[in-house]
This record gives sequence, structure tokens and C-alpha cells, in this order.
Amino acid sequence: MIDLNDYFYFVHVVDKQGFTAAARALDMPKSRLSRHIARLENRLDVKLIERTSRQFSVTESGKIFYRHAHALLEEMEAAEAAIQSQKTVLSGRVTISCSVGVAQFALREILLQFLTDHPEVELVQQVTNQTIDLISAGIDMAIRGHTETLPDSGIIQRHLATVSWHLYASPAYLAETGTPESPADLINRRSLKAGWQPVTGHWNLVNNEGAETSVPFSPQLCSDDMNTLKHAAVQGLGIVSLPAYICREELNNRSLVRVLPDWRAGTAHLSLLMPSRKGQSPAVRRLREYLTDNLNEQIGD
Repeated sequence: MIDLNDYFYFVHVVDKQGFTAAARALDMPKSRLSRHIARLENRLDVKLIERTSRQFSVTESGKIFYRHAHALLEEMEAAEAAIQSQKTVLSGRVTISCSVGVAQFALREILLQFLTDHPEVELVQQVTNQTIDLISAGIDMAIRGHTETLPDSGIIQRHLATVSWHLYASPAYLAETGTPESPADLINRRSLKAGWQPVTGHWNLVNNEGAETSVPFSPQLCSDDMNTLKHAAVQGLGIVSLPAYICREELNNRSLVRVLPDWRAGTAHLSLLMPSRKGQSPAVRRLREYLTDNLNEQIGD
């Protein structure tokens, strides 16, 4: 049976041109090193090294064996280095699914930074507001927004962020119609609704003291594209309820202001869904960790 240790020791003896120097370099007894070489010669049934008290020489068979053994050890070192390199230099494809709003406002900068940090990774992003089967679609991970606990479907779930929704309107709209002072002032206001179903909506509001109220509204515009709703609100078309992180830039430049700032229009959660942790590539694991570490800081409350 091949013992690669014997190959290793033989190459070192030849490289150091003697047992004494090799034993010193390997920090092992000379007698032990000699036993390894003798065992190798016995197994091969050939003399590899001629050794006397005064002379050290490698036989012709030993020279042939040395070339192959040395090349083998170099390949072993290269194989290990390749695996270690794979751990630090990520590569491969990762497929991620998310909604339009999450793609536009939550993930864009994070994913670009991840690809900058790991240029050998290929990222495939599927953007859809429809619920899909991760396993049949071949998706490595998905980010889903939800207000209720997700059903236990055997899919791995990990909480990423908690996000508050608020009411927003443009200063021009409020100058025209008046600034609401209480939830009752929202009744009969022009409004915009997230979701494409053209039905009467309800703003379910909670204030800082925990009081709750529900205000019905009939939207002039319904859309499942949050960017469209935000733009419509900026243009003065009405009041809209949106996640806080989507409107940060508009709040900073004053193109939108919060309506009833003491009231929240809801709380939602973003969760990471994965078919399984088994068999995940290093790139998938790293992106999972990256999202867990960074998403809540960027968009969470």
C-alpha cells in the first residue's frame, strides 16, 4: 500500500543530500527517517540510495523515482492551494429571487458591493412579485417581504430586517389640500395604493402610544411598482403608504414629507428563504452571510 509519507521523506533526503541534514530540517530522528526510506525500497524492491558512512548517492532508479515523487508532491501542494484559494477567492454562480421593490430599493447597492468584493462570482437576479417554487426554479435564495409569519413549508427561513411603513405626500399636495392633523382627516383624500387590485384599501395605523385605527380610502392609482407610486406622490397625485427605506432620499431633499408622523402605516419583515443549507457552494453561503450582516443596517428601523 502506498504511503505518501515515504515519498515525502525520500524527496527531502535527496534534496538535502543526506539523512543527517534531512533529519535536522524535518526535526525528526535520523533513525526514523532511515526506516521510512528502507520501507520504501523494500516495497519497490529496488535500491534508491547508496549510503555509507562517507558517501551519499542516488541510484539511477532513485533518480527516476525522485522526478516522479517530486512532481507528485508539487501536484498535491497545488491541489491543496487551489482549495484554500477557493475559500478566499469566491467563484461560481448564485441565483437570487426578490420582488421589484426589494430589487430597486433594498438590494441594488448591497449586491453591487458584494460583486465588487467578489469579482469571480456570477450573480443571477430574478425580479418578480409572484411567489415561485425555489426548488423547481433552481433558485439558491429568495428575499420575501411579509407581514404575517411565513408558512412552514420545509424551506429554510432567516429574518433579515424589520421595516416600518409610513404615509407620504408632496409638500405641494399638502399645501393644496391641507395637512392632516389626525387619521380622520385622511378620509376622502386623493390616495395611491400598493398592489394592482383596484379595490378600496385601508390604512391600518398605529401611533407611538400603541393606539390603532383603520381608515378606508379609494385609490386613484393602484400599482405593484413602488417606484411608480413614489413618483406619483412626488408629483402631487395623493397620499401613499410605502416602506420607510424607499423614501429616504425624497425625505432628505424634501420632495416628500411624512403625513401624520406620529403614526405608522404598518410593519413588514424581510426574510431570506433557501431550499436547504446542505450542498451550498461557498459563494451562496457568503452571500447569505453578507445579506444577514448588512441588509438590516441599510434598510431596517
